[in-house]
Amino acid sequence: MGFIVLNVLRIANLALLVLFPIAWFAPLMHAGLLPVFGLSEISVISGMQALWESDVALALLVTTFAMFAPYLKTIGIALVHFDLLKDKTLPVLSWIGKLAMADVFLIALYIVLFKGVGIGRIETGWGLYMFTACILASIVISALTPQAKAKV
Repeated sequence: MGFIVLNVLRIANLALLVLFPIAWFAPLMHAGLLPVFGLSEISVISGMQALWESDVALALLVTTFAMFAPYLKTIGIALVHFDLLKDKTLPVLSWIGKLAMADVFLIALYIVLFKGVGIGRIETGWGLYMFTACILASIVISALTPQAKAKV
């Protein structure tokens, strides 16, 4: 039974290697300044591009949390699943993944603040839900991995 669970976790984790990049390019939100203008799509990538132009230090921080942290954690968990990295690294990998959840919180906070101002309008896009699901799935996979590895 432990082997089956571990294989499911392996497949789910490897799927994240494909799903994360899709989530980065997916529309997180559609924003419009005034109701007469059309909505423009904002994704993790387009937001990062704009941030790199205006504030390099903040862009580096956000890039680390939004892209590098979750992807590094996913790769690390895959290495643990296939016994290419020691199980002792799981707490560190789990901590790295929790940093990525901060991005989802910040995006949600920006949406609430922008809607509260009343200047424009924002509609959440499917990418926000996908990005959130990827982060949450990564947290669950890392939480279940030690028990699954112990039963094999």
